[in-house]
Parts: sequence; structure tokens; C-alpha cells
Amino acid sequence: MKWTLTAAGLLFLLYPLLRPWEDETTAQGAAAAMGSQAWVLSHLFAMIGFILVPIALLEVHRTAAVTFWVGAGLTLPYYGAEDFALHELATQPNVLELAEAVRYNPFAITTFGAGLVTMGVAAVLVALKLRTAPAVLFAAGFALFLPQFFTPPAVRIVHGVLVLVGCVWLAWASSRRAAEEPQLVAA
Repeated sequence: MKWTLTAAGLLFLLYPLLRPWEDETTAQGAAAAMGSQAWVLSHLFAMIGFILVPIALLEVHRTAAVTFWVGAGLTLPYYGAEDFALHELATQPNVLELAEAVRYNPFAITTFGAGLVTMGVAAVLVALKLRTAPAVLFAAGFALFLPQFFTPPAVRIVHGVLVLVGCVWLAWASSRRAAEEPQLVAA
């Protein structure tokens, strides 16, 4: 768990840190951002992070792990379209219209939002079970995942730091706690 959650946290920091922050309200800015390899890698980092977190949560709270997987399952198709489809569409002269059609498709945006909210709920379940500062910070990072999309790049990078710190602190605190708990000895 320790290394899985730590890796996820690092990937969630790299996502906004490496993402190109061009002005996507212009065709030139959208093409530059979405057409870059940094776009593909940064979004891929987030997708891998969403896969790693529930694996780590299996050791902490199985219901939260399953809930997080459901949320990730709802979120990942949107991330795939955002990452791979928009990257390929970046060369089109009508990139802004195409990006809007991909991003704001009613089914896509609904499952994306529902998935992020579901992952936030899973993280809150962890905080309610453990009732520790690391678990609360972890929950805050994922509860704020959806709202951070409506903030400027600097805030989104700070959010990446929050998720990193929450993941790493929870991973190491949980590992330390598990090591300190008495082990059951078979008779």
C-alpha cells in the first residue's frame, strides 16, 4: 500500500505540473496544449493514479476501495477522450468546436462528474473510518478534485500538491500503524 499510494500521489502532482497551460479559448492555444506530448503524458499520469488508489485502499477500507473503483470507472472514459481524442483533434482547424463537443457531451460530462464525486465519497469513507489527520487530508484532496477544474492553473497545481501530500501521508501513516499493531499468532 505504501508504495502504491505514494506513486499515485506523485502522478497526481505530475498531472497539473506537466500539463501545458496554453489559452485553450483560442484555436492556437488549444492546438498547442492539446497537440503536445506533455498533454498526453500528464493526463495519462492522472488516469494511472486513479487506478492505483483503490488498489492501495484495499488494505485500509474495502468498501472505500470498491466505491473508488466505481468512481474511477465512471471517470476514466472522459479522461481517455480528453487525453487521446483531443490530442488527435488538435490539428483540426475547428479544434475549439470539436473540443467543446467532446468535453460537454451530456453523457460524458455527467459520468465524469458522477465519477469524481464518487471517488470523493470513497475518500471521505476512509477519513471517517480512520479519523486521522492524514486520512482527512487525503479525503480533502479527492473531495476537491471536481471543484479544482474551475480554478486557474496555479490553484490546480496546489491541488496536485494537496493530493500528493494526502496520499503519501496516509500511505506512510497507515504502514506505520499496521507495523505497530500486534500480530495474531496461530495457535
